[in-house]
Amino acid sequence: MSKRALVTGADGFIGSHLTEMLVQRGWQVKALSHYNSFNHWGWLEDVECKESIEILTGDVRDPHYCKHITRDVDVIFHLAALIAIPYSYVAPDSYVDTNVKGTLNICQAARENGVERLIHTSTSEVYGTAQYVPIDEKHPLQPQSPYSATKIAADAIAMSFYNSFGLPVTVARPFNTYGPRQSARAVIPTIITQIANGKKEIHLGDVSPTRDFNYVTDTCRGFLALAQSEDAIGETVNIGSNFEISIADTLDLIKELMGSQVKFVTDEQRIRPEKSEVFRLWCDNRKIEQLTGFKPEVGIREGLQKTIEWITHPKNLKAYKAEIYNV
Repeated sequence: MSKRALVTGADGFIGSHLTEMLVQRGWQVKALSHYNSFNHWGWLEDVECKESIEILTGDVRDPHYCKHITRDVDVIFHLAALIAIPYSYVAPDSYVDTNVKGTLNICQAARENGVERLIHTSTSEVYGTAQYVPIDEKHPLQPQSPYSATKIAADAIAMSFYNSFGLPVTVARPFNTYGPRQSARAVIPTIITQIANGKKEIHLGDVSPTRDFNYVTDTCRGFLALAQSEDAIGETVNIGSNFEISIADTLDLIKELMGSQVKFVTDEQRIRPEKSEVFRLWCDNRKIEQLTGFKPEVGIREGLQKTIEWITHPKNLKAYKAEIYNV
């Protein structure tokens, strides 16, 4: 009998890829899309498995709805969240409602409905600027933005349900995921779309920070590996590549792959407040390998090439507004 999964945030970038991967591996999937009056299912509109999944529309901020959708589910992959860091500066209350209260609602519903596993999605942003590298799961947590603060709180809520009630929780902590369908607010799509639209100058914020970029299928493989590991219950686990690259070097690599001579220009509105910028992220991924045998498969050059090919397809490029800074 196939496993039954609920993916919250299935209409988003990572969630839509995870939904596809689960279906490919024989899972029965309920896919939650954020309710809207347009009846639009986000990136689920583009998945090939759309006819093979049960698409639900609702909101994790409603505890009664969460209890309803978590019935008859074996595993919950909880990805629903507000994630844009700049927007968290102007609307922090909405981040508390969705990220903290939404996670509480999912945990409570999972407990009441006897769900076998809950994979809660964290983020490397909770670590803030690295105090040491590579960053393992024992690294101090530093709330350098309202977004990261709410994710720290959400992680704590999820783990409290393991410690208090025995809910089989794993906190999955992916580093910087990229790939097809990533939103325009992220740096890699920002670079690619500006070049593809013929810009002579690329407008970015600070390009000195480093990141540990992970291709989206590797991140999804990490989620599945954790969901199938009994040893991962009650654990917080990084998902990353153990490879560090600066934004400036990422820009140069994209320019090379796209055959572009575009110049970089600092855009002041894209620069985070000084104490809020996370200057260095580099993942220690030994724990997930020890627990599950997981290793990333897609290198940065191959992943960027795949991403460039997808974004620059005319149909996809049309969906991005390269001339607008999207917070």
